[in-house]
Amino acid sequence: MSTPINALRALTPEQIQSAAAKTAGNPIARIARNAAGKTDIRSVALNRDRVQAVSHAYSHVVKSGKTTSQFASGRCWLFAGLNLFRMSAAERLGLEDFELSQTYLMFYDKLEKSNLFLEQIIDNPQLEVSSRLLDWLCAAPLNDGGQWDMFTNLIDKYGVVPKRIMPETFSSSNSVVMNQHITQKLRREAQMLRSKMQNGESADATKAYKDAVMDDIYQMLTIHLGVPPTSFEWKWVNKEHKFHTDGEITPQQFRDKYCPIDMHDKACLIHCPQASKQIPAHYTVGFLGNVAGGREISYLNLPIETLKAAAVQMILDGKPVWFGCDVGKHLDRELGVLDLNLFDTELLYGTELLQEKAARLDYGQSLMTHAMVLVGVDLSADGKPKQWRVENSWGEAVGEVGYLTMTDAWFDQYVYEVAIDKQYISKDVLDLLDTPATVLDPWDPMGSLAIAE
Repeated sequence: MSTPINALRALTPEQIQSAAAKTAGNPIARIARNAAGKTDIRSVALNRDRVQAVSHAYSHVVKSGKTTSQFASGRCWLFAGLNLFRMSAAERLGLEDFELSQTYLMFYDKLEKSNLFLEQIIDNPQLEVSSRLLDWLCAAPLNDGGQWDMFTNLIDKYGVVPKRIMPETFSSSNSVVMNQHITQKLRREAQMLRSKMQNGESADATKAYKDAVMDDIYQMLTIHLGVPPTSFEWKWVNKEHKFHTDGEITPQQFRDKYCPIDMHDKACLIHCPQASKQIPAHYTVGFLGNVAGGREISYLNLPIETLKAAAVQMILDGKPVWFGCDVGKHLDRELGVLDLNLFDTELLYGTELLQEKAARLDYGQSLMTHAMVLVGVDLSADGKPKQWRVENSWGEAVGEVGYLTMTDAWFDQYVYEVAIDKQYISKDVLDLLDTPATVLDPWDPMGSLAIAE
């Protein structure tokens, strides 16, 4: 039992006076206060030596296209996933550049998440109101975020379409209001379903009610995002100005013909050095996903050197790499730089701020927030990575026309997962996938979703 709040030690006037005296006698704090009163503290702390050292030159680069933009939405994981194979599609189509529809996958992700949420509510009628699991299920049943295996589920089930077939809408680019209204609907229906089950309604009646709710969710999504095509007429003019047509084609046929990447030939490698986790080990996350009956989250927890070595080999073979990280740490968006030494924050404040990677996960200071694509690496003479080229989805105004540069030290500290072709993973590690996965709590930091705007 916790100590009552009124029995804990109060902050005394003497302590405050002592802290004030120390601050008053610190000239660096005075200069910092003067500067911070007129400008962003990050600009004050920006390390000019590191700024001058920034280079967007790499020894090995994968062919990539014009930077995409997720606008004011949390669809980074969808953009990163589609960016993996849009250039191979462009090559097959004879185009210089090409973009697939993120709105199309966003529609089905939200439809599937809604169905999964309602199914989980029905499957857990015993949960008490305010129980931690029910609170977690209802907290954000429809947010924009996702994980690698969730992306795989969508591609497997729904295929892909070109962006012009299902283009951006206001709500796909600005998703807050759409998410609020559909989440409101889902929470209401969670209450209704639980009431019906508690009052003894039959399973068939409950299912029929849920199916009617899903009709409403589908309609709400069409209002915000448009109607997803089940087939479409595909015709285009290639870079040599020649007309081509495939006639009527389904999203699944388009995927198979123009984006022939075997989604199941990849494994998601993570680096989670918490004492509560084992390395190597196979993990999944309870209740996390988007498609009921689809692929579960599957992680192989490995040393960070294993993640980096596999990513390097893929890039050397001309293959981009989907990865998840904590993008907001040590980032200057204008410069497009991820560098542990980019800001002299501890010097500015005159106090220690940093923790080790495991401690940051233990105490809520870090977790995966964003997904992007590795498309280049700069190797030293002995083959070690020095920095990485990153394709982002924040538009061309960030970094070098939308591309970021990431130091290898930043990779060590803030990259949490990579999707790697199985041919680049040793057999003994792959064999872990055949072992039962340890189930992590839904609120475990490895259950976080890539959602940064």
